[in-house]
Amino acid sequence: MNLAPTIRVHTEKYMREQNLKLQHFSDITGINVGTLSAILKGSRPMSMNQLNQITSAMGLEKGYFYESYGVESFIESAPHWRRLEPYLYECAEIGKLDCIQQVITHVTDDRSYIEQLFEVAEDFFVKGLKEAALILYECVADSEKYQHSERLALCQYRIFLLHKTLNKFNNLNAAVKFEPYIDKLNEEIQLDALKDLANLYSTMNLWDKVFELAEESIRRTDLQIQLHFMRRKKKPRVAFYPLFTYKAYAILHKAHVSGERRQYIQALEYTDIYEEVVNKINDPTGEEQELIKLFKGWAEGNRYLYKLLSGDFEVLNDYHVYLDANHGEISTAFVYILQAANQYFYNVDNTLNRFKDKIDDIRTKKYVNIYNEQASNFRYIRLFYELAKYRLNQNLIDQGIDDLITSLQRCVSSNDDMMCIKCIDLYGKYRHFASKTQEKQYTKLIDKLSVPTFRS
Repeated sequence: MNLAPTIRVHTEKYMREQNLKLQHFSDITGINVGTLSAILKGSRPMSMNQLNQITSAMGLEKGYFYESYGVESFIESAPHWRRLEPYLYECAEIGKLDCIQQVITHVTDDRSYIEQLFEVAEDFFVKGLKEAALILYECVADSEKYQHSERLALCQYRIFLLHKTLNKFNNLNAAVKFEPYIDKLNEEIQLDALKDLANLYSTMNLWDKVFELAEESIRRTDLQIQLHFMRRKKKPRVAFYPLFTYKAYAILHKAHVSGERRQYIQALEYTDIYEEVVNKINDPTGEEQELIKLFKGWAEGNRYLYKLLSGDFEVLNDYHVYLDANHGEISTAFVYILQAANQYFYNVDNTLNRFKDKIDDIRTKKYVNIYNEQASNFRYIRLFYELAKYRLNQNLIDQGIDDLITSLQRCVSSNDDMMCIKCIDLYGKYRHFASKTQEKQYTKLIDKLSVPTFRS
């Protein structure tokens, strides 16, 4: 078997081809001639900065030698954290994820680096280097000796957050895998985890689970608030938000669940309760004022929403004014406006015309709302399903089928079985009106849906 040329061999070959003496190449790279000589002789290890200087001097793109450097410095030689840490950062920043995976798989055999790797993963997470962070978190979790440690639980929490996709099966699998670790987290971080889990389960229509998590969140938040007031010396906040936020948000979840169960009076009562929670905050900070404003805005919008779903369309004009000032709520609002219109056979053409541009932006993915990607996807599917029903009820068949196919496309890509079935059922009632183009689009989507996907 032929061994791959080392970086040193590549460099020496380049110098011969370019007829460069050591001093000249030293001048080009900016590396001291004595240091460069020692590197080329193999008597001195090469730093990442020196590697980048040599690579640039040879006219190659940054990262050209990263795979070779990883093998030579961390697999074939004993790894040293002083060189490994900058290597991980450089690879993460230019997307050399395979290099990180290759080196980390080898390095984690030495458990002395677990703590440092976790700290780097946390820094990657904060900086938005999510794919690189995920590799480190998974390696640390696999190598964690103390299976009940808080660090392991935090790794699993980060993995859960980073594994979320638009595929509902993947999300459910990630949630089920993470949930047993919640109790091992810091007590305040548990509140973030419960909120994130409830958000995810709500996109799957698992309302009993959402309600259960909301009640548990309220219980744990109340306990943390009590402990906070009992402490003589205030500790720095660990949770992402002020504590009251989690109680208010959990009650908002309970209102949402009640609304989905068509218990609209109960939903309005919960809405009053979470608004009361935020109104009780004394001398709020700037951050708390922003959150209070957010919850009060949600409460106002949700009251219109639950009244509409109860059949009270007299609030629709006031809802228009609210949405004019709160564009981030439009995708959510129209799901329920159309649902109410379909349920009570009420004409909302004026509303659709008023916000036509916003709906078109949602359709063409130009519109970004305030919710996370999974929730946005869930609302997108429901919005165009309800819009399709509304158009079909108006006998606007061609437009209605187009909207239905829009919803089905996202259902298929997300493996949303329940909404797929609803779309297929509705299409079946109007299939004989579909154009050849629409039927072809529909058939392609059904073919994708019927092909089983095997996962390891």
